[in-house]
Amino acid sequence: MINKRKAAQIIRGQHAVDGAGVRLRRVLGANNITDFDPFLMLDGFDSTDPDDYIKGFPWHPHRGIETITYLVKGKIEHGDSLGNKGTINDLECQWMTAGSGIIHQEMPKASERMLGCQLWVNMPAKDKMNHPAYGDITQDKVVVTEEENAVIRILAGSYKGKTGVFEGKYVKVQYLDVDLAPDSKWTYSETPNDETLFIYLLDGTIAVDEKLSDFENKSCAVLFTSADKNAKENDTVAVRSGNKGARFVLLAAKPLREAVAWGGPIVMNTREELETAFDELDEGTFIKHKV
Repeated sequence: MINKRKAAQIIRGQHAVDGAGVRLRRVLGANNITDFDPFLMLDGFDSTDPDDYIKGFPWHPHRGIETITYLVKGKIEHGDSLGNKGTINDLECQWMTAGSGIIHQEMPKASERMLGCQLWVNMPAKDKMNHPAYGDITQDKVVVTEEENAVIRILAGSYKGKTGVFEGKYVKVQYLDVDLAPDSKWTYSETPNDETLFIYLLDGTIAVDEKLSDFENKSCAVLFTSADKNAKENDTVAVRSGNKGARFVLLAAKPLREAVAWGGPIVMNTREELETAFDELDEGTFIKHKV
């Protein structure tokens, strides 16, 4: 008997404006911390109008989190207080560990279409003040596997014996980009039942769980849960695409189950730690590592 993960929540992104005036969809935020632990925030973007995003995200701080930005289409330039500079294009990813503190900017460039998402991953309390870091995953580094009705890009983690080039140092994140052909079914059973698992629909339509005739449109997140988190065999996730196909990312990781103190771009474990971080910003002592 095949046990299935249940589609426990479907969250539809809400229109929001962030940065210097970037129009996006806020999918996950402070209200979802417990259920989606260790994932904190997810923003999706899909636009053919550069005015929606060209003002970007000028210099701003982060501490205590990792940010993962993935582009299906588009171009974003990055710079940070460590001296890193990078550009990601179609089907590329940037993975930034804020750790003890980093100041960076992300500036999208005018493109025919800007399609992708940014995910915030919480860091364990014991690691939040570790050295910040930045890396990118370019197209030539992405491990790709093709199936009958799907193309899967492994950005992090592993899938059917193949391992992605990037491995999270503090939180082991499974990050797959799944491009599913029209009217196709895809199943997945490689994540232990005690881990958080959800998908975010970038484009197209999908139906999930036993309700494989009820389709959801793009810009929604679906959280899958298992009835028996101690089962030896992993439960299965089932997804079916609509008549125009579907493009989604699958994300999974073990929950931290730690207290969260969240203030804007900084996420710590206590209110005191949060206040210290903002005091250090005011005093000019926020950055602990410059190289």
